[in-house]
Amino acid sequence: MVRMRRLRVNEAVRNLVRETNVCKTDLVYPVFIIEGENKKIPVESMPGIYQYSIDCFEEELERILKAGIQAVLIFGIPAHKDEQGSEAYNEEGITQRAIRFIKRKAPHLLVIADVCLCEYTSHGHCGLVCGHEILNDETLPLLGKMSLSLANAGADVIAPSDMMDGRVGYIRGVLDENGFKNTILMAYSAKFASGYYSPFREAADSAPAFGDRRTYQMDVANGKEAVRECENDIAEGADIIMVKPALAYLDVVKEVSKRSNYPVAVYNVSGEYSMVKAAAQNGWIDEKRIVMENIIAMKRAGAKIIITYHALAIAGWLDESV
Repeated sequence: MVRMRRLRVNEAVRNLVRETNVCKTDLVYPVFIIEGENKKIPVESMPGIYQYSIDCFEEELERILKAGIQAVLIFGIPAHKDEQGSEAYNEEGITQRAIRFIKRKAPHLLVIADVCLCEYTSHGHCGLVCGHEILNDETLPLLGKMSLSLANAGADVIAPSDMMDGRVGYIRGVLDENGFKNTILMAYSAKFASGYYSPFREAADSAPAFGDRRTYQMDVANGKEAVRECENDIAEGADIIMVKPALAYLDVVKEVSKRSNYPVAVYNVSGEYSMVKAAAQNGWIDEKRIVMENIIAMKRAGAKIIITYHALAIAGWLDESV
């Protein structure tokens, strides 16, 4: 008789045969930086998450370093927005200044810079707009300018999230031509037009003023197309590919990881975070157990990099288990 339970008999045995483990080095912590001074503004729909002005971010930066988190994903929120998203590629823009601040204070912390116009445009879309059409090719030069500006500021990783066709190749070309051949490109390759992003729009002040993003973000029903998107981005020069959101798309993560030897990232997005936090605050679930189960599922599906708002909590739980 096969007795599978022999390998479950106690914690030591379970640890010995465990197939999937989560490490601090798997985690990336997203942060929101806003214009102004002396600001620490709670994101109401994301308990425990705040918008920080640069002068107030040092305390949070110390928490990140103390926790042992080695990478952050930065989102800048400008005071001025226009149709061109000009603050996105302003050398003295909020994101550029925040990156320089972080690299001065913590030079070894990996800084990943999100590249998209939605936080910077008055209409809230990820590209230039003509009428109600989101322009693809006309947007690429602005994404290239933004990427170069962020690399100049000290970003280690450029992460285009806009979902414009051809943007990875365009950005790679701009970076290479300007001396940033070693700057990593982490592409939001399979980014779905998901309902899970709603709390983020409050955190990043990036809700579209009209329509939605379904003409450029992916249809939630399409898995094979997601694989094609990832393959296209690799062909254009991406070093890391991403599936976003995570939980409802683990089948896509699994398929992409099987089809490619490139590192796969997932974004455990705001809606996924907020659902867990809300249920935990109501006493309906065990927050630690559910979060760790979710993160392990992402790794088991094939993700090497996990972007998550739970990162600091996870780091603490991992310390407790040592």
